[in-house]
Amino acid sequence: MYLKHFQLDEMPFNITPDPRFLYYAPHHREAYDHLLYGITQRKGFIELTGEVGSGKTTLCRALLASLGDEIRTALILNPTFSETQLLRAMLHDFGLSPKVSDRFGYVACLNAFLLDCYQHGQNVALLIDEAQDLAPGVLEQVRLLSNLETDQHKLIQIVLCGQPELQTRLNKPDLRQLRQRITVRYNLPPLTYAETVAYIQHRIEVAGPHSSVSFLPAATKAVHRYAKGCPRLINAVCDNALLAAYVYGQQAVSANCVKKAIQQLEG
Repeated sequence: MYLKHFQLDEMPFNITPDPRFLYYAPHHREAYDHLLYGITQRKGFIELTGEVGSGKTTLCRALLASLGDEIRTALILNPTFSETQLLRAMLHDFGLSPKVSDRFGYVACLNAFLLDCYQHGQNVALLIDEAQDLAPGVLEQVRLLSNLETDQHKLIQIVLCGQPELQTRLNKPDLRQLRQRITVRYNLPPLTYAETVAYIQHRIEVAGPHSSVSFLPAATKAVHRYAKGCPRLINAVCDNALLAAYVYGQQAVSANCVKKAIQQLEG
């Protein structure tokens, strides 16, 4: 409802993981480079962790959008799958139709697909979001997928993306075989104050290159103090702050607008 007032083309602070709005803070750029390196260099397992709302999913979607046709990809968003359901979801995302509908048939179909991709100079990447919620049996199934390889190369690169609890789970003795296979790791820290300011400005510029809205320094400080560098919380409070500024008839978002926004979020 405030788009016309601020001359915005779209909502700048939606919490959906839209890669167009991804702000490459230094750590996010490093995380992206780690993921890209792990996939393109066929490192097998890659681990990306970060707190809730730190931008992991958006980063993964940006990575998927940037990969060329020489890399086939699948994205798993449901961490509650069983071992068989996980395999079936992977095959569906790769566009495959197995002849036999059981776990053996799924693995055979996947292996044939991976070998065919390798022979045609293609790489394959699987990204699993919210991996900290995967059941132990599913994690073991994921580990077994890494056995699909040639003498020289891993046929499938698997990105485990999750909250810090993922690291805790992988440190358990029963998952040591999986942990030892992870050769590329990155943990996303929260945004600094300067990065928060740049993040807010970046999203406004993407949503409306000719927008008239601005956040006063006291407002950005209040946003950072509340969100503690978490992009999802920054989005939530900034969206409500824009609404407050619109109600007050202001073009600049003040600290009072942010205060009202926080009150609204806290109920």
